[in-house]
Amino acid sequence: MKTILTILGIANGGFMLLDGIYVILKGKYIGPEKPGPWSIIFNKFEINVFKLGPLFISLGILWLLWLYGLTTCQPWAFSLGITVSILTLW
Repeated sequence: MKTILTILGIANGGFMLLDGIYVILKGKYIGPEKPGPWSIIFNKFEINVFKLGPLFISLGILWLLWLYGLTTCQPWAFSLGITVSILTLW
């Protein structure tokens, strides 16, 4: 189970970190020109989704921090994992 969680943590955290850096540098996300369905919520609040790079970077770092906590059996790893998972669902 720990191996599966490690792979998912690296994939999710790594991609969010890279996507956040990419959108800051290039002004668009990795993939299609128009972001996914999640962007509709932000557009309704008139938030420019292409300015959310720092948020993606923060979430990516939190995923990788959780992964560190998981692999080193830190007592805060479970709480951070739940929190980051919920924050990523937005």
